Amino acid sequence: MSGHRAQADFDYHPTGVARGVANDPAGLPLTVSVFADRSHVRAGILDDALAAGLRQGQVGSVDDLLGGEACSLGEVVLLDCPVVDGRALAALARLDMRIANSGAQLVISTSVDALDDVFGCLDQSAPQILVDPARSERVIALGRVLAKMPNMRLRDLSDDDRITLLRLTEQVGQIAERLERLGADGKSADGGAFRFESPTDDFSGQESEDGSGRLVRKVRPSLPDPRLVRRIVRQRQLRARFFDGDLFADPAWDILLDLTAARAEHTRVSVTSLCIASGVPPTTALRWISQMVDAGLLERVEDEADKRRAFIALSDRAADAMARYFIELKKDAAALV
Repeated sequence: MSGHRAQADFDYHPTGVARGVANDPAGLPLTVSVFADRSHVRAGILDDALAAGLRQGQVGSVDDLLGGEACSLGEVVLLDCPVVDGRALAALARLDMRIANSGAQLVISTSVDALDDVFGCLDQSAPQILVDPARSERVIALGRVLAKMPNMRLRDLSDDDRITLLRLTEQVGQIAERLERLGADGKSADGGAFRFESPTDDFSGQESEDGSGRLVRKVRPSLPDPRLVRRIVRQRQLRARFFDGDLFADPAWDILLDLTAARAEHTRVSVTSLCIASGVPPTTALRWISQMVDAGLLERVEDEADKRRAFIALSDRAADAMARYFIELKKDAAALV
């Protein structure tokens, strides 16, 4: 066996945090930049990053990062920004483009009050957004960042954290598959969930009455009465008055229900509102939203009136699948009468 250590091979430290050196493909340690105004938060973030094997880069205040382009960034950027103003939002938008162009990984923690503004500014870099996170949530986010890096073998997450992340991905994948089957109306699916490749998904090849052979747009199923969906949501929330709410945590379904009602009502849903509707802590909800966007269930919709804001909506196929679900639900209810 070779005497040298493989890239990103970690030793366990007695504190329970893995130590080692996280390397890029060239064998050089990955550099982390940490920016936070609160000194104790900055120190804690840096300790966890160094424990994961990253090399310390620039460390400073939020102003150091957002003040100009001269600031040096590492391959990983960790930013704590619980309060934002107009100047900070403009700087965050520039940072978003800079991160996206450099290929760096961004983790930003913020507050519930600033969440909508921060989310609206960051649409290019695919950041992880944490809301008032505990240290464990920061460590999980750091692990997810490192997992995206090439040639990484990570052992810095606990077994419980690994299982949580695996279940999250697995459950969203299962939901996507089920909704795809509903949306396909009995037809077999080709490839991954919600592929957008051919006009045959939205058009039929039937000839029109004039014999022109033109493609005819298929009629989309009608969404349910939003009052019915809201009643189901209230009934689901009612359980928490009598039982531990964690028993029934199902954020993906609660998110789909809330967005189905909003689409039927022709209203837009902010990311903060959707986090509340999910029934889980905001950081957890944001992970679900991100996974569901990746799975093609949800879409980010920019605010045309204010480019700094963005909303979350169902994708067309997810909406069709939810419509068909409620149609089947109505059939079952009628059969019982």
